[in-house]
Amino acid sequence: MESISVFDMLKIGVGPSSSHTLGPWRAAGRWIDHCKRHGYFNEIVAVSVDLYGSLSLTGKGHATDIAVQLGLCGFDPVTFPIENIDKEIENIATQNILNLNGELQVPFIPKEQIIFNRKFLDFHPNGITFRCLLKDGTKRHMSYYSIGGGFVVQKERKRAKKKIEKFSKFPFQTESGKDVSKHCNEQGFSISEMVLQNELSLRSEKELNEGIQAIWDVMLDSMYVGCHTVGTLPGGLNVRRRAYATHKTLMPDESKYNNATEWISAIRNTEVKFRQILKWVSCFALAVNEVNASLGRVVTAPTNGSAGVIPAVLMYYMVIENHDANFEDVRKFLLVSSEIGSLFKKGATISAAMGGCQAEIGVSSAMAAGALTELMGGSPEQCLIAAEIAMEHHLGLTCDPIGGLVQIPCIERNAMGALKAINACELALDADPSQAKVPIDKVIATMWQTAKDMANKYKETSEGGLAVQVNMSDC
Repeated sequence: MESISVFDMLKIGVGPSSSHTLGPWRAAGRWIDHCKRHGYFNEIVAVSVDLYGSLSLTGKGHATDIAVQLGLCGFDPVTFPIENIDKEIENIATQNILNLNGELQVPFIPKEQIIFNRKFLDFHPNGITFRCLLKDGTKRHMSYYSIGGGFVVQKERKRAKKKIEKFSKFPFQTESGKDVSKHCNEQGFSISEMVLQNELSLRSEKELNEGIQAIWDVMLDSMYVGCHTVGTLPGGLNVRRRAYATHKTLMPDESKYNNATEWISAIRNTEVKFRQILKWVSCFALAVNEVNASLGRVVTAPTNGSAGVIPAVLMYYMVIENHDANFEDVRKFLLVSSEIGSLFKKGATISAAMGGCQAEIGVSSAMAAGALTELMGGSPEQCLIAAEIAMEHHLGLTCDPIGGLVQIPCIERNAMGALKAINACELALDADPSQAKVPIDKVIATMWQTAKDMANKYKETSEGGLAVQVNMSDC
């Protein structure tokens, strides 16, 4: 069984897309490592990059070309200062020089040496090939595939085999919801307790807590920044940031706090009627994805395009449901959500280029629904019911971004996914697991079948749906 860590499902990175930005960025770094391992890095005199399929069709809107250049320069998407992105890209364009891994300068004209091919490679819709010319005239190339959520593989999956061996210590292997229920029932575990034991087989509790805290810090910061930033999103659609205006109606007096931590306390003191709750949850989700759309730092959850759902639902719990919520609650929530996300990755896909938006917003809503259910006192079976309900009502959701930008309808879909997750949780908490008609494994299988049946034009190509009904000129 493939074992997937919380830090695989939830990755810190740069927007706007985990498959089209973070994945190609990481692929570039892996290719650099490959060149070094095989001893020809210092012999490189020219570099070019071919983007295929969905990476090509929506690559411009997803900043794939920018991500590739930053990756080739050796920058880390987790730590690279996002305010320096424009400067670095402008330097490459004006100087026509690429500082490969910060060590080796080679001639590089981005408009000529990053090639957007409409062709789809057989293995996966998100293909990328790095090519280089060596001093002796030898040509080398290597292909990678960005399969969603920042995961990058090669066709032969040699690296994947190593990863499975690395995770062979997992004491509780899972490939289905049935496996999760079995382990939890036999051990008397909640889902978070089961996942915790798996994680502790890889790292110390201190390392685990530090990693989860870093993830939550980025999630909270993206909500805070998004709620306090005005303006228009880049890309040409002229989409006005809306989180700021919504936040202003909910929290007109910003003098009550000075940072994100104080902000949480201030929100807890606001009015919490039904309409305000809806607005707060939507505001949190919009904020994250507005940050994502502007090449800000977010957490793939499980992807960048769906990065707002999990933070919004977790924040809902902290500021509405439980004013005493602390790090332990955050840890439980993220552990449960990562386990549910891994089930969808193993049994179906988390790539919109493979399955449409059901694979992103649908999965993130399921992850959040299951995690919230545990925090609200639900059993492992009820957590799985909540995840199933959330996905059941996202089945068939297409990915049709206007202009290839992760903005319309993507940003609003995060708000809708977050609200569905909360509703799914409430339905599951009132459910009798013995009476459940649709197990989560059946909905995962249905999602995968739906993905295979879905026309390619609805899979992150901007060749169908809203992407063709609404033109850039209309905006």
